[in-house]
Amino acid sequence: MAVWDQVRSWWRSLFPPAEEPEPASALRPRVLLITFNPVIGSEGGQKLTQVLGWRDVDELCREYIADLRECSKGFLDYQIVQQIEVDAWPVKVDGFRYDEHSFLRSWRTKREFHQPDAVDYEAIIDEFDLLQRVNSGQIDEVWLFAFPYAGFYESIMIGPGAFWCNAPEMPRTDVSRRFVIMGFNYERGVGPMLEAFGHRVESILKHTWRRQRGEDNLWERFILYDKKAPGKANCGWMHYAPNSETDYDWGNKTKVLSNCDDWLNFPSFKGLVRQVDCSDWGNGDMRAHHKWWYERLPNAPGHTRGISNNWWWYGVDPNAVV
Repeated sequence: MAVWDQVRSWWRSLFPPAEEPEPASALRPRVLLITFNPVIGSEGGQKLTQVLGWRDVDELCREYIADLRECSKGFLDYQIVQQIEVDAWPVKVDGFRYDEHSFLRSWRTKREFHQPDAVDYEAIIDEFDLLQRVNSGQIDEVWLFAFPYAGFYESIMIGPGAFWCNAPEMPRTDVSRRFVIMGFNYERGVGPMLEAFGHRVESILKHTWRRQRGEDNLWERFILYDKKAPGKANCGWMHYAPNSETDYDWGNKTKVLSNCDDWLNFPSFKGLVRQVDCSDWGNGDMRAHHKWWYERLPNAPGHTRGISNNWWWYGVDPNAVV
C-alpha cells in the first residue's frame, strides 16, 4: 500500500465519513407540466403540434414515467399534479418571441432560427409562480414541453446551493429548497427524454461523489467505457456505451470486456466480467440503451463511502446531496 493510502486509511479510521439517512422506500415527485403549444391562425386555428404532426405530450409523459418506474424497480413514480397548456411562444433572454409566421418560416426552410436561442427562465419562473408552488409544497419539479429551438436546457437547477445540472445553476435564496426544471421537445420521442434525465443524473452524481478520489470514486468507475479505459469498461454513460468509439455510438458491434452486469449486484460485487456489444442494449436504439443503463444504476440499501447505495435518490432529489 502506498504511503498516501496508509495515511488516508488511518484518517478514515479516526474520522469516518458521515452517513446520510436512507431514502424513502419510494419517491413520488409532484410535477407541474407546462406545454407551450400555440394556436396557428393561418392553419385554421390548429395547434402547432397538429400543424406539424408532432407527438402527443400526454402519451410521451406516460411512457417516460413508466420507463423510469420500471428501470428503478418502482422506486421512482412521477406524479403530474397539474398541467398547463399555453397558447404562447416562450420569450428568449433578449426579449425575442417567435410568432407563427417567423417560426414556421424558419422551421420549413431550416434557417434563420433566432440567436441567442436561450429561453428566459426568470420570465417562466415569474409567470407561473414557480417559487411559491415549490415553497408551498405543491410541486417538486417542473417539466416544460415546446417545439425545437424553444431554447430550453435539458435540465437546470434552481434554489439555495444549486449546482451544475447539465446547465449553469440558478442560485436563489427566496425558495426553500432546490428543484429542477426539465426541458423536453414534443417533436421527438421518449428516448431523448430519457437522455435528458440521464444527463441530469450524471451531473448530480458527479457532484455527489466529488470528494472521493481514485478507486474510491465509484461513480467514475461506473461510467468507464473501453475507449477511455481499455479492458476495464463498466457501464459507460448516456452518450457512450461500453464499446462506443464516438458520441451516440450505441450500435457498435465490436465486442469488449465489461463488468456492467456486476453493477446489478452492487454493492456486493462478484467479479463478473464478460464480452458485450450493442446486442446487449438494443442494437443502436436510443431508448433501449438508456433503459439498459438505468437498470444498472445502483438502487440498494445501505451506504458506501458515506453515500447512499441508492443513487436514484440523488438523481431525483437534488436536496439529498450534501
